[in-house]
Amino acid sequence: MHHLILALTVTPSPNPSGTLRPGLSEDQVTPGTWGFVLTAFIVILTTFLIVDMVRRIRRVRYRAQVEEARLADEEGRAAEGQAAEAGQPADGGTPGAPGAPLAGGASDENDDAGPRTH
Repeated sequence: MHHLILALTVTPSPNPSGTLRPGLSEDQVTPGTWGFVLTAFIVILTTFLIVDMVRRIRRVRYRAQVEEARLADEEGRAAEGQAAEAGQPADGGTPGAPGAPLAGGASDENDDAGPRTH
C-alpha cells in the first residue's frame, strides 16, 4: 500500500504546455490517419467474418436437424410397413407392454421426450 502511495506522489504530472520532448515528432508518438484506417478496416473485417461464421454454423445445425427428422420419418414408415405385414401394432409390441409408448402422448418413465418433441 505504501508503494502505491509513493508511486503516485513521485510520478510526474503531464506537461501542461502540450509540447513534445525535444527530439520527438508527432508522427513518432501517434498512429496517424493510416493507423486509424487500418485499425478500422481490421475491426470491420473481423465483424464480417464473425457474422459469416455464425451464419454458416447455424446453416449446418439446421441441415443436421432436417436430416435427423428425415431419417426418423423413414424409420417410422419402415416400422409401420413391417408391422402392417406382420399384423402387429406399429410400435412393435403389445399395448401396455414394457417399452411400449404410453397412450395420450405421455412421455417415457424419466419424463425425457428427447430432442424431437412437438
